[in-house]
Amino acid sequence: MSTTTTQPKSPPSADDLTAVPRGYKRTEVGVIPEDWVVNKLNNLCFSIVDGTHYTPKYINEGIPFFSVENVTSDNFSNTKFISQKDHDELTKRCKPEKGDILLTRIGSLGKTKLIDWDVNASIYVSLALMKLNNRVLTDFLYRYSESSQFIADVEKRSLLNAIPMKINMGDIGDIPIPVPSFPEQRAIATVLNDMDALITSLDNLIVKKRLIKQGAMQQLLTGKKRLPGFSGEWEVMSLNALGKFRGGSGFPVKYQGEVEGDYPFFKVSDMNNEGNSLFMVNANNWITEGTRQAMNATSFPQHTIVFAKIGAAIFLERKRILAQESCLDNNMMGFILYPGVAYYRFVHYLFKTMQLGKLTATTALPSLNGKEIAALFYSIPPLPEQIVIADVLSDIDNEITALEEKLTKTRQIKQGMMQELLTGKTRLI
Repeated sequence: MSTTTTQPKSPPSADDLTAVPRGYKRTEVGVIPEDWVVNKLNNLCFSIVDGTHYTPKYINEGIPFFSVENVTSDNFSNTKFISQKDHDELTKRCKPEKGDILLTRIGSLGKTKLIDWDVNASIYVSLALMKLNNRVLTDFLYRYSESSQFIADVEKRSLLNAIPMKINMGDIGDIPIPVPSFPEQRAIATVLNDMDALITSLDNLIVKKRLIKQGAMQQLLTGKKRLPGFSGEWEVMSLNALGKFRGGSGFPVKYQGEVEGDYPFFKVSDMNNEGNSLFMVNANNWITEGTRQAMNATSFPQHTIVFAKIGAAIFLERKRILAQESCLDNNMMGFILYPGVAYYRFVHYLFKTMQLGKLTATTALPSLNGKEIAALFYSIPPLPEQIVIADVLSDIDNEITALEEKLTKTRQIKQGMMQELLTGKTRLI
């Protein structure tokens, strides 16, 4: 008597359970419009080649030599250089030109960059160069290469390689691309290009505002420019006359981990927490008054200016303001202001002009000495003028923050548009 073994069926995927809308079809890249086609990348490109397989000799000035770092950081001004002789030899095989697309294929996968400038450069083997005959198709393909589907296809094919984090040239050419009609390609690329133009304009405006703020700080914090209604000499004072420096306290592990209490207990790492870019609001650890007394921990009043005092974090030059009475661990230091002498926002801006990293002790572990910082001298205006100066600089900061939020929202909108347009869920024509 024979028995037949039935293999269990795989559970249906989410796509299998989702009905395909009228006018659409299911493909290897997902559900797309019926009038779109799926084509392999190598059928869309005139050629796909990788860069040189050997590392040429770098020189101080010469011909740019692009690698993964240029594409992933989007930085084509800070690059390496090779000689004209090496460049001439390398471009016999692989010559980047305006309108080509660079793709990272080793180390970092699936990042692309459209060469939209007149280029004279060579590329390393970690990059692939895609050339297309049609600029409209190039723009569309570049937009599709930014999609999560394209990146997922690159990563999936890299798993076929024995070498981690690498995709072979043949596997690149095998990537499927959903292709709409020529007019729809143009329409999609135009809309996304417009979004990129808006993002670039916001980026540029933020840079401009930051430069304006830097110039305003240099003028207003030194008295080179006086605001209307103020005159008279500023007083040269040491920071010791404005407040006192105090280090934080040890934080035994047995007291850590509480998420509520009377005092937030800040560590240097809390400076990275969301919402802590100016005021220290969100702490990973809290303690009660009883715990503070048991630890003999110092509490710091609201509006204390805090910063790292030990380790490499000093060189990040992060200065924050306590939003409420708090405790600090012993890797941090606080500057407690004397009431009626200094306005905390003015002094915070003053601290932002300081390079505390230059004041570190030359030991194996960098550290700051409060007495040395306290001995620094600055020209300080009367308290009313401090407040107005800080308000002016704060208004500029608020403008920058609003622009940054708008930029974040615009980028999110672009991502949503890409998901709709590059899959055909939303049609432009």
